[in-house]
Amino acid sequence: MDELLQEYARLERELADPAVHADQDKARKLGRRYSELTPVVRTLRELESTRDDLVAARELAAEDETFAAEAETLEQRIPALEERLSELLLPRDPHDGSDVLVEIKSGEGGEESALFAGDLFRMYTRYAERRGWKTDVLDATESDLGGYKDVTLSVKTKGSDPDGVWARLKFEGGVHRVQRVPVTESQGRIHTSAAGVLVYPEVEDVEVEIDEKDLRVDVFRSSGHGGQSVNTTDSAVRITHLPTGIVVSCQNERSQLQNRAQAMHVLRVRLQALAEEEAARKASDARRSQVRTVDRSERVRTYNFPENRISDHRVNYKAYNLDQVLEGDLDGVLDALAVADRAERLAQSTAP
Repeated sequence: MDELLQEYARLERELADPAVHADQDKARKLGRRYSELTPVVRTLRELESTRDDLVAARELAAEDETFAAEAETLEQRIPALEERLSELLLPRDPHDGSDVLVEIKSGEGGEESALFAGDLFRMYTRYAERRGWKTDVLDATESDLGGYKDVTLSVKTKGSDPDGVWARLKFEGGVHRVQRVPVTESQGRIHTSAAGVLVYPEVEDVEVEIDEKDLRVDVFRSSGHGGQSVNTTDSAVRITHLPTGIVVSCQNERSQLQNRAQAMHVLRVRLQALAEEEAARKASDARRSQVRTVDRSERVRTYNFPENRISDHRVNYKAYNLDQVLEGDLDGVLDALAVADRAERLAQSTAP
């Protein structure tokens, strides 16, 4: 705790220095760490203050019994503060303050799956709007009816929130199943289809080194959004990382050079996530996988339109506000996942 308090004081001094803010990246990192430590320091100070007040109230109660009730109230507050501090001191996911890339892929269900992938895309973009986050479409392959066969979305914070995009969206990876009457269904029958979601934390370019000899780069004519001339030049770029088989394409920018730079960034993010997953798998089997195949049987969540119900099968969460969720009201299910994860980590930290 002494080390944390010293770090917090140092961050306060640095952030008060105008020179630090000349380097926006450094200021942002310091701001995130400061925001991360603030609830810890506040809770610690409140706990220490409550303990001091309790000692004083007990001493006064020996002379004036009217202070006995105050002492009892203070004594009851301490366990809750201690529990809160224990939760705040749990080892954090190092990526919690990171921005993310979200990939949404249609799966079983054909055109209906692509339409559902489009619904998920809009759900995440609307949630990002509610949070004040910035979103950019890096690559997209649209379906005939206006859905997405696949779409890659960049989501970034605008401030120094310690609970950044990754902290909120990291549990979204997995197979999302939908149950509804498709627009292509003439008999009114309910169908089940699925779409896959993968979430990657953003990484600094220097964290992953890539040998150019391991890459195959193809250029092609863009087919998506991009304004005038998007379909007139070979500006889109597809990069294949030969050792892993990872394929990344980008056609959102106007120039081939810009698309290549963006595709390389996405490739670094995916390689970093792959390396971390491999390291975690060797060290422990506890890390959750995201999407192995877009198979309805491996679903993490179900969206039932006839009942207006959303169910997350990992934490037995169920709510009947699917229409609101699809408009970006995701906090209910995300909070339930965060609480379950925190409880699991707390149990692991106290296990013998």
